[in-house]
Amino acid sequence: MNNTVNIKKIFNNLTLVVPAKEDTDCLLHVLRELEDFDIEKIIIIPENDKLSVDWKFDKMKIINQSGEGYGNALIDGIKEVKTDFFCIFNADGSFQPMELEGMLNLTKKFDFVFGSRYLKNAKSDDDTIITYLGNFIFSMLGRIFFNIKLSDILYTFVLCNTEKTKVLNLASNDFGFCIELPIKINRKKFTYIDVASHERKRISGEKNVNEFIDGFKILFKMIKFFFNNKI
Repeated sequence: MNNTVNIKKIFNNLTLVVPAKEDTDCLLHVLRELEDFDIEKIIIIPENDKLSVDWKFDKMKIINQSGEGYGNALIDGIKEVKTDFFCIFNADGSFQPMELEGMLNLTKKFDFVFGSRYLKNAKSDDDTIITYLGNFIFSMLGRIFFNIKLSDILYTFVLCNTEKTKVLNLASNDFGFCIELPIKINRKKFTYIDVASHERKRISGEKNVNEFIDGFKILFKMIKFFFNNKI
């Protein structure tokens, strides 16, 4: 007889914000993995996605996003957060739930904790030469033009102070969200740190980001922020 008791990791003050466009198969795998964690989950799906509404998992809320785009889904999800902290947690299976505890512990000293694939002891199983170079270039531009001290500026595995995030008035509906968040954090002089993270290979399907098209959009958004510190 097996008397082993599965003791869940309890996160009373943390919510996962999970954008899940076209990630239904991956999302189900992620939710099953998260059953080992007693944690709130807000799943944001496109309005026409009805495939996951009948799933039953503890502490899970599913909402339809108000518009389109990665940033739009995250902004809608953040509005629903009731806990003091939340973490952006992609539905493709690439983020490591076991890293949440260490990131949350750092909120005793920092308002925002960014995962990084490029620090010592970090790694990525899903990176390509294009995404590596893109992140290197954008991280360098972030340091030069905004004094943002992040090694992986486009990686959105980020654990955030909810109250301080909501005063940032985030507005990017697309992948420009990735650089709007750290730029506005830096402008508000909120504290932040990046920590080593292991990005796993996504479970299935293609990445929703187009490296070239979305890369130009992000660059254009960065230029707008540089010349207009009021947006």
